[in-house]
Formats: sequence, structure tokens, C-alpha cells
Amino acid sequence: MISRSHSRVRRLAAFGAIAASAALVLTGCSGGLAGGDSGGSSDGPIKLGMLAPFSGSEAAFGDYMKFGAQLAINEINEDGGVDGRELELVTEDDGCDATAAVAAANKLVSAGVEGSVGGYCSGATLPTLPVFKEAGISMVIPAANSTKLVGQGAFLINGTGTQQGKAAVAYAEKLGAKSVVLIDDNTDYSVDLANAFEEQAGSLNIVKRESVNPDEKDFGANINSVIGANPDFIYWTGYYQAGGLLIDQLRAAGYDGTILVGDGSVDAQLAAIAGPAIENVFGTFTRTPDMLEGGDAWVAAYTELAKADPGPYSMQTYEAVKAIAQAMTDAGSTDAEAVDKALLGLKAFPLLSGDLTFAEDGSREGGGFVIVSPTGEKGAFVLSDDLS
Repeated sequence: MISRSHSRVRRLAAFGAIAASAALVLTGCSGGLAGGDSGGSSDGPIKLGMLAPFSGSEAAFGDYMKFGAQLAINEINEDGGVDGRELELVTEDDGCDATAAVAAANKLVSAGVEGSVGGYCSGATLPTLPVFKEAGISMVIPAANSTKLVGQGAFLINGTGTQQGKAAVAYAEKLGAKSVVLIDDNTDYSVDLANAFEEQAGSLNIVKRESVNPDEKDFGANINSVIGANPDFIYWTGYYQAGGLLIDQLRAAGYDGTILVGDGSVDAQLAAIAGPAIENVFGTFTRTPDMLEGGDAWVAAYTELAKADPGPYSMQTYEAVKAIAQAMTDAGSTDAEAVDKALLGLKAFPLLSGDLTFAEDGSREGGGFVIVSPTGEKGAFVLSDDLS
């Protein structure tokens, strides 16, 4: 769980008021929704598909996302469903692998899902876009946020790589960084985020860009190259497994400057892998329940359901379900064209993380990235700087 910080920015609206508001608008007449083109029934449950990693190195995020989605579905069903129809979650494992993701997406289509609320790894999410589009299935993506996903017909709950890169640049500028090194892991998400930083760097001095193979355990050659550039600020844009090893090896090689990590590394496991080397490490991330007023009630509800604490993207997946359910209600249909139009019509839709409005390209207006640090219990990330 990402622990509460004393410096958190407090929301004015309490969780209970938000939930009540969402329940009022989601409870409709019992006439039922018109179905779309995906093969779903117009009188049975509305199946929502979720692709997530339930195997491989990112498997923990699959359960974080699944229980976030299920919590939202339970709340909506308890309040009468969507126009009298209950929601049902159907999950498939994409293993954060592009080939596996396409096969899993086709399984969801065959299962008759009428909306998609999954997507963690950008590289695995990108090739599923045409699968869902051809099947006439609307996509609300909770976690994946590569700029390559923007403008492709999907809707992103998480801020984009461009928005995250802007926050990282702002933090580097705030610290007065003189020499910046960017390190990626060659994945779509990681390279995209490093590019976003570089493109918005302004007067910051980027002295080197380095790419590592995340399957390796010894990054000696990369680290020697980085140390030789004499940086005082490093932005790691890859995932936490390689990130923890990289941080440990950077410290062992004598680097004691600031290390900022992207949201793919914001997990307590980063500190577990890096050990004492985690000092002076920060991350770019969107706000989590522990940073928001009213978040305690949400965390309690999630924990009761999952029998475990929420993790990164639990809340975003919860909100993806809330958004697509509201859009289906507004559209009076699960037809993708009608639902997509309704998603664009959501203006300041109340969610725990803040009011939701989608831009015309499907990205979330604002982004909402802040700076977090792994200084909470057991290496949990807490709010460090809201960049205000």
C-alpha cells in the first residue's frame, strides 16, 4: 500500500459524497441497454474485459487491477447496475507480452465483452487496440500511458508519458540539476517516457542517454558509461525489477546524486530490491488513495474485498470501470461509437482522484503527476512534492 503522507494535498470532496453521486447517475431505468457489435447479449450481464499481467515479472499488478475493477463493479451492481443490467468482470493474462496480449484480447472478444477496462504495459496494450476496435469494443485504459496510445480511439485514466515527462522536468529544474542522464529499458513505455523528458527539457543539460537490457542482472557497462558522464540527476524510466538492481549498482559505483524513477518503478518492491541504496530516490506518479481526503474509506473497502492492501493502479482500474459504466448509462447502449461519444461527454465526472474530463484525443486532461518517495512502511511510496 502507498502510505499516507503528512504533506498530502487534501481533496475537498469526501469519498462518500463521490460514491453517492456516482451511484445516483449510474442507477437508471430497467429497460436495458442496446448491445454493440461484440456479441454481448442485450439482456444478460454486461461483460467488461480486463487484460493485465497475472504471470511474469509484473504479475502483482494483475491482482491490484483486478480487485480495483471488481470493487467498482460490486458497488455499481449493488446500486442497480447499468440500466438494470449487472456488470461482470472477465480477465485474461497478457503477461506484459505483445503476442500474448493479442491472443488474450481475442479471447475476451470471443467471451462477448462489451467494454475493455485493462491495460498495464504499454507495449502489450498497443497491439490490442485494433482487436478491440474491429470488434466494436470501447476501451478505457487504467494504467498504460505511452503517448503512442493517444489519439488511437482509447481513453486513458492515467496521465500520459508527455504529462509525466513534464513533471519530471519540473522536479529536475526545482532541484537545480546541472547534468542529467536518462536511462530506459528499451520497452515502448520506457523509451516513450525518456523521449518525453528530453523533448520538454528546455535548458536542462542532458549529458547522456543510456539503454539497458532489463533481462540482465549486471549493468556494469551501462553504469560505467553513466558514471563517466558525471551526472547529478538520473531519470530511470523502466520497471522496478531492473530498476532496483540498477539503483543498487549505481550507488556501489559511487553515484550519490538524485535518482528519479518513472511510474513503472513506483512499487514497494523497488526498495526491497535496491536495499539501502534507495536513499535519495524519488518517483513520478499520480495521486493514490492514501494521498487524498476520503481515501481511507476506499482503502478499507478494497482491503475487505481483496484481503490485501491496494497497490499501484488499483484505484485507476476502479475509476476506469466507473467511467465506462457512466458512459454506457449516458449512451443508453454498449455500442462502441455511442459509448465513446459519451466518454468524451464526461465533464468533471467526480472520481476519488479528482474530476475526470477526457480531451478529444482520449487522454485525461491535467495528468495529475506528483513526486513520491519510498519512505513509507516497508518501502511504500508516499507523497514528497506536489510540484505546486
